[in-house]
Amino acid sequence: MPLLEVTVVGNDPARSEKGCAGRIADAAGAIFKSGPGSTWVVLRHVPAEDYAENAEGPGERYTPVFVRVLQKRMLPEAELAIEVEAVTRTVAEICGRDPSQVHVIYEPGAAGRVAFGGRLVK
Repeated sequence: MPLLEVTVVGNDPARSEKGCAGRIADAAGAIFKSGPGSTWVVLRHVPAEDYAENAEGPGERYTPVFVRVLQKRMLPEAELAIEVEAVTRTVAEICGRDPSQVHVIYEPGAAGRVAFGGRLVK
């Protein structure tokens, strides 16, 4: 049931026949070892002029990608670190960004607090 919300700042990432969302979904499915149709990706594009950092941040060339990950349960820290590295590397490659520009944010586990289609995740 992993759900990834990917926000790309700046230029649209390079497109493929399947599109970035589909490529990220397929790669994330492999990372999370989830079955067909059970890893969901929502991809949003934010124009560079709609992103800012205080004191002008690192400048115009910095165009980050933010990835929010929702899973049933949080992994232990050692396993999470491995997963974070895989998600970061994969999203960076697909979106044409340096891994240092990809920021992964894990939401608290969904079990008992999130519902899909009116059904609480158990």
